[in-house]
Amino acid sequence: MYQFFVEPGQIQGKEILIRGSDVNHIKNVLRMRVGEELAVSNGVDGREYRCGIIALEDEVIRCELRFIKEDGVELPSRIYLFQGLPKADKMELIVQKAVELGAYQVIPVATRRSVVKLEEKKAAARVSRWQAIAESAAKQSKRRVIPQVQQVMNWQQALDYAKGIPVKLIPYELAEDMGRTRELLEGLEPGQDIAVFIGPEGGFEETEIARAMEAGALPITLGKRILRTETAGMTVLSWLMYRLEGK
Repeated sequence: MYQFFVEPGQIQGKEILIRGSDVNHIKNVLRMRVGEELAVSNGVDGREYRCGIIALEDEVIRCELRFIKEDGVELPSRIYLFQGLPKADKMELIVQKAVELGAYQVIPVATRRSVVKLEEKKAAARVSRWQAIAESAAKQSKRRVIPQVQQVMNWQQALDYAKGIPVKLIPYELAEDMGRTRELLEGLEPGQDIAVFIGPEGGFEETEIARAMEAGALPITLGKRILRTETAGMTVLSWLMYRLEGK
Protein backbone atom coordinates (compact mmCIF):
# COMPACT_ATOMS: atom_id res chain seq x y z
CA MET A 1 0.00 0.00 0.00
CA TYR A 2 1.53 3.28 -1.12
CA GLN A 3 1.29 6.23 1.26
CA PHE A 4 1.37 9.95 0.53
CA PHE A 5 1.24 13.15 2.58
CA VAL A 6 -1.08 16.05 1.80
CA GLU A 7 -1.89 19.37 3.41
CA PRO A 8 -4.91 19.27 5.76
CA GLY A 9 -6.85 21.49 3.33
CA GLN A 10 -6.51 18.87 0.59
CA ILE A 11 -8.80 16.56 2.55
CA GLN A 12 -12.22 17.90 1.69
CA GLY A 13 -14.89 15.67 3.17
CA LYS A 14 -15.09 12.56 0.98
CA GLU A 15 -12.73 13.99 -1.64
CA ILE A 16 -8.96 13.98 -1.20
CA LEU A 17 -6.68 15.88 -3.58
CA ILE A 18 -3.04 14.95 -4.15
CA ARG A 19 -0.89 17.66 -5.72
CA GLY A 20 2.75 18.47 -6.37
CA SER A 21 5.51 16.02 -7.28
CA ASP A 22 3.44 13.06 -6.09
CA VAL A 23 1.17 13.50 -9.13
CA ASN A 24 3.95 12.55 -11.54
CA HIS A 25 5.14 9.78 -9.20
CA ILE A 26 1.68 8.21 -9.01
CA LYS A 27 0.96 8.50 -12.74
CA ASN A 28 4.30 7.86 -14.40
CA VAL A 29 6.44 5.97 -11.88
CA LEU A 30 3.95 3.82 -10.00
CA ARG A 31 1.58 3.80 -13.01
CA MET A 32 -1.44 3.65 -10.75
CA ARG A 33 -4.89 3.64 -12.32
CA VAL A 34 -8.43 4.75 -11.46
CA GLY A 35 -9.91 2.48 -8.80
CA GLU A 36 -6.60 1.59 -7.14
CA GLU A 37 -6.28 2.21 -3.41
CA LEU A 38 -3.69 4.28 -1.59
CA ALA A 39 -3.19 5.74 1.87
CA VAL A 40 -3.00 9.44 2.68
CA SER A 41 -1.96 11.26 5.86
CA ASN A 42 -2.04 14.98 6.55
CA GLY A 43 1.04 14.85 8.77
CA VAL A 44 -0.85 16.37 11.69
CA ASP A 45 -3.70 14.35 13.18
CA GLY A 46 -2.10 10.88 13.10
CA ARG A 47 -4.88 9.40 10.96
CA GLU A 48 -4.55 7.29 7.84
CA TYR A 49 -7.10 8.12 5.17
CA ARG A 50 -7.60 5.10 2.94
CA CYS A 51 -8.96 6.16 -0.43
CA GLY A 52 -9.42 5.11 -4.04
CA ILE A 53 -8.33 7.02 -7.14
CA ILE A 54 -11.25 8.48 -9.10
CA ALA A 55 -9.41 10.77 -11.54
CA LEU A 56 -5.85 11.22 -12.81
CA GLU A 57 -5.55 14.82 -14.01
CA ASP A 58 -2.56 16.86 -15.17
CA GLU A 59 -1.89 18.58 -11.83
CA VAL A 60 -4.00 16.68 -9.34
CA ILE A 61 -4.97 13.14 -8.39
CA ARG A 62 -8.56 13.03 -7.17
CA CYS A 63 -9.40 10.35 -4.63
CA GLU A 64 -12.52 9.25 -2.79
CA LEU A 65 -12.31 8.50 0.93
CA ARG A 66 -13.19 4.91 1.78
CA PHE A 67 -12.39 4.73 5.49
CA ILE A 68 -10.15 6.20 8.19
CA LYS A 69 -7.69 4.21 10.31
CA GLU A 70 -7.00 5.70 13.71
CA ASP A 71 -4.99 2.90 15.34
CA GLY A 72 -1.76 4.40 16.57
CA VAL A 73 1.50 3.78 14.76
CA GLU A 74 3.31 6.68 16.43
CA LEU A 75 5.30 6.19 19.62
CA PRO A 76 3.38 7.09 22.79
CA SER A 77 6.06 9.68 23.62
CA ARG A 78 7.60 12.44 21.55
CA ILE A 79 11.35 11.91 21.16
CA TYR A 80 13.58 14.84 20.22
CA LEU A 81 16.96 13.82 18.79
CA PHE A 82 19.59 16.53 19.30
CA GLN A 83 22.33 15.43 16.93
CA GLY A 84 25.83 16.93 16.95
CA LEU A 85 26.69 17.80 13.35
CA PRO A 86 28.65 14.91 11.82
CA LYS A 87 31.00 14.90 8.84
CA ALA A 88 30.09 14.25 5.20
CA ASP A 89 26.62 12.86 4.49
CA LYS A 90 26.17 11.03 7.79
CA MET A 91 23.37 13.38 8.81
CA GLU A 92 21.24 12.13 5.93
CA LEU A 93 21.49 8.57 7.22
CA ILE A 94 20.84 9.73 10.79
CA VAL A 95 17.68 11.62 9.80
CA GLN A 96 16.39 8.70 7.76
CA LYS A 97 16.88 6.11 10.50
CA ALA A 98 15.68 8.41 13.28
CA VAL A 99 12.39 8.89 11.44
CA GLU A 100 12.04 5.15 10.87
CA LEU A 101 12.58 4.56 14.61
CA GLY A 102 9.90 7.04 15.61
CA ALA A 103 11.68 10.31 16.41
CA TYR A 104 9.33 13.28 16.62
CA GLN A 105 11.93 15.93 15.75
CA VAL A 106 15.58 16.01 14.74
CA ILE A 107 17.59 19.03 15.88
CA PRO A 108 21.06 19.48 14.29
CA VAL A 109 23.48 20.96 16.83
CA ALA A 110 26.81 22.68 16.19
CA THR A 111 28.92 21.60 19.17
CA ARG A 112 32.52 22.50 20.03
CA ARG A 113 33.95 19.38 18.39
CA SER A 114 31.75 19.45 15.29
CA VAL A 115 34.10 19.45 12.33
CA VAL A 116 31.37 20.73 10.00
CA LYS A 117 30.82 24.49 10.14
CA LEU A 118 27.79 25.61 8.15
CA GLU A 119 27.19 29.16 7.01
CA GLU A 120 23.60 30.39 7.23
CA LYS A 121 22.72 29.89 3.55
CA LYS A 122 24.42 26.51 3.38
CA ALA A 123 22.75 25.43 6.63
CA ALA A 124 19.31 26.37 5.27
CA ALA A 125 19.93 24.31 2.13
CA ARG A 126 21.10 21.33 4.18
CA VAL A 127 18.06 21.51 6.48
CA SER A 128 15.77 21.60 3.44
CA ARG A 129 17.48 18.48 2.12
CA TRP A 130 17.24 16.75 5.50
CA GLN A 131 13.54 17.63 5.71
CA ALA A 132 12.91 16.03 2.32
CA ILE A 133 14.68 12.88 3.56
CA ALA A 134 12.50 12.92 6.69
CA GLU A 135 9.35 13.07 4.57
CA SER A 136 10.54 10.24 2.34
CA ALA A 137 11.39 8.09 5.37
CA ALA A 138 8.01 8.86 6.94
CA LYS A 139 6.29 7.62 3.79
CA GLN A 140 8.41 4.47 3.63
CA SER A 141 7.87 3.58 7.28
CA LYS A 142 4.13 4.37 7.16
CA ARG A 143 4.41 7.20 9.69
CA ARG A 144 1.35 9.41 9.89
CA VAL A 145 3.24 12.55 10.80
CA ILE A 146 6.28 14.08 9.13
CA PRO A 147 8.97 14.65 11.76
CA GLN A 148 10.37 18.16 11.67
CA VAL A 149 14.07 18.82 11.13
CA GLN A 150 14.82 22.07 12.93
CA GLN A 151 17.34 24.72 11.94
CA VAL A 152 20.89 24.19 13.13
CA MET A 153 21.34 25.33 16.75
CA ASN A 154 24.36 26.00 18.91
CA TRP A 155 24.75 24.18 22.24
CA GLN A 156 23.06 26.85 24.36
CA GLN A 157 20.17 27.17 21.94
CA ALA A 158 19.71 23.40 22.02
CA LEU A 159 19.64 23.34 25.82
CA ASP A 160 17.14 26.22 25.84
CA TYR A 161 14.98 24.42 23.27
CA ALA A 162 14.95 21.29 25.46
CA LYS A 163 14.11 23.21 28.63
CA GLY A 164 10.47 22.14 28.69
CA ILE A 165 11.18 18.47 27.88
CA PRO A 166 10.87 16.50 31.13
CA VAL A 167 13.33 13.68 30.36
CA LYS A 168 16.76 14.46 28.93
CA LEU A 169 19.28 11.71 28.21
CA ILE A 170 22.88 12.24 27.16
CA PRO A 171 25.08 9.25 26.33
CA TYR A 172 28.58 9.93 27.66
CA GLU A 173 31.66 7.76 27.28
CA LEU A 174 32.70 8.37 30.91
CA ALA A 175 29.35 7.16 32.26
CA GLU A 176 29.89 3.56 33.39
CA ASP A 177 26.90 2.49 35.47
CA MET A 178 24.81 0.30 33.16
CA GLY A 179 22.55 -0.54 36.09
CA ARG A 180 21.70 3.13 36.51
CA THR A 181 21.04 3.45 32.77
CA ARG A 182 18.72 0.45 32.93
CA GLU A 183 16.83 1.99 35.86
CA LEU A 184 16.36 5.25 33.97
CA LEU A 185 14.99 3.46 30.92
CA GLU A 186 12.71 1.21 32.94
CA GLY A 187 11.33 4.24 34.73
CA LEU A 188 10.15 5.92 31.53
CA GLU A 189 6.42 6.12 31.03
CA PRO A 190 4.45 6.48 27.76
CA GLY A 191 3.46 10.08 27.27
CA GLN A 192 6.68 11.58 28.62
CA ASP A 193 8.54 13.71 26.10
CA ILE A 194 12.21 12.70 25.85
CA ALA A 195 15.27 14.57 24.60
CA VAL A 196 18.31 12.60 23.46
CA PHE A 197 21.62 14.43 23.01
CA ILE A 198 24.21 12.82 20.73
CA GLY A 199 27.70 14.23 20.24
CA PRO A 200 29.58 14.48 16.92
CA GLU A 201 32.55 12.28 15.98
CA GLY A 202 34.77 13.77 18.67
CA GLY A 203 32.11 13.53 21.36
CA PHE A 204 31.12 16.26 23.79
CA GLU A 205 33.54 18.47 25.68
CA GLU A 206 33.37 18.18 29.46
CA THR A 207 32.01 21.73 29.71
CA GLU A 208 29.14 20.80 27.39
CA ILE A 209 28.32 17.76 29.51
CA ALA A 210 28.43 19.93 32.65
CA ARG A 211 26.07 22.51 31.16
CA ALA A 212 23.71 19.77 29.99
CA MET A 213 23.63 18.23 33.47
CA GLU A 214 22.95 21.67 34.96
CA ALA A 215 19.98 21.84 32.56
CA GLY A 216 18.68 18.50 33.86
CA ALA A 217 20.22 16.03 31.41
CA LEU A 218 20.98 12.56 32.78
CA PRO A 219 24.20 10.85 31.61
CA ILE A 220 23.75 7.27 30.40
CA THR A 221 26.14 4.64 29.08
CA LEU A 222 25.76 2.74 25.82
CA GLY A 223 27.96 -0.11 26.97
CA LYS A 224 31.64 -0.95 26.96
CA ARG A 225 32.25 -0.15 23.32
CA ILE A 226 32.61 3.29 21.75
CA LEU A 227 29.91 3.80 19.13
CA ARG A 228 30.09 6.05 16.11
CA THR A 229 27.87 9.11 16.22
CA GLU A 230 25.55 7.65 13.57
CA THR A 231 25.21 4.48 15.65
CA ALA A 232 24.75 6.03 19.09
CA GLY A 233 21.49 7.83 18.37
CA MET A 234 20.01 4.79 16.66
CA THR A 235 20.89 2.67 19.68
CA VAL A 236 19.11 4.96 22.11
CA LEU A 237 16.08 5.34 19.83
CA SER A 238 15.86 1.56 19.50
CA TRP A 239 15.96 1.17 23.29
CA LEU A 240 13.24 3.80 23.68
CA MET A 241 11.03 2.29 20.99
CA TYR A 242 11.26 -1.13 22.64
CA ARG A 243 10.62 0.28 26.09
CA LEU A 244 7.73 2.61 25.24
CA GLU A 245 5.87 0.31 22.85
CA GLY A 246 6.31 -2.62 25.20
CA LYS A 247 4.51 -0.92 28.08
